[in-house]
Amino acid sequence: MSKATNRRRARTVRTWISAVVIMVWCLLPFYWMVVTSFRDVGYTFDTTPWPTHVTLDNYATALSTHWGNHLGQALLNSLIIGVSVTLIALLVGTVAAYALSRYDFAGKGIVMGAIMGASMFPGVALLTPLFQLFTTIGWMGSYQALIIPEISFVLPLTVYTLVSFLREMPWDLEEAARIDGCTPAQAFRKILLPLAAPAIFTTAILAFISSWNEYLISSQLSSDATQPVTVAIASFTGTLPHQEPYTAVMAAGTIVTVPLVILVLLFQRRIVAGLTAGGVKG
Repeated sequence: MSKATNRRRARTVRTWISAVVIMVWCLLPFYWMVVTSFRDVGYTFDTTPWPTHVTLDNYATALSTHWGNHLGQALLNSLIIGVSVTLIALLVGTVAAYALSRYDFAGKGIVMGAIMGASMFPGVALLTPLFQLFTTIGWMGSYQALIIPEISFVLPLTVYTLVSFLREMPWDLEEAARIDGCTPAQAFRKILLPLAAPAIFTTAILAFISSWNEYLISSQLSSDATQPVTVAIASFTGTLPHQEPYTAVMAAGTIVTVPLVILVLLFQRRIVAGLTAGGVKG
């Protein structure tokens, strides 16, 4: 057996070991959350690594409004906020990414730097001015008070992802469409958007997940009627006074997380295609 073959096998073994370690590291907390969500309250701290004392009462508690928990309304709020943020970010981000990747203009580098800088700005520094602003204009506790700040965090990710893809687009197709009589808007809508669909789809999923998981801004600017699931779960109450409802929280976390896991599993090929499409010149 040649040394090259041995090196390839060793590289394959290292790759598989690394993949397994990363998978276990990432999935173990999720697995333990699911196991705990099905465990009877009296055995909350049981360390058995597989489901024991299985019950569905935790899910009934999480979904019940009897104890002051409103997970159903919070799920609807998160859906409204996430869809709104994703659609607006895609609408603005697609046009901005097209301009940044297609045209050369003075200050283009500064604009890209400002967009990337905005994505790294700490959200906690914005809480006080946002709180004062939305209180002054009467928006505190409203959907727009949650949607607008989240757009500012999601939009840089949208622009950066789409610019990386659109830079590698075959612009000759757009020029051909212009020669055939298409206006710039028609060429963009009929030619470039279909070609950019994988990247747009990927960006939409990433933007929605980012909005769905946001907690810091929502915990300060939402009200009981508009709080998303992240805030609702953090304020869960148990069936007994001074009881920390760990199992109910785990059940609620499972309800919130499983749809995202299913979404990623169903569209993983499109996600990978969108993330890698801009990395190879066409």
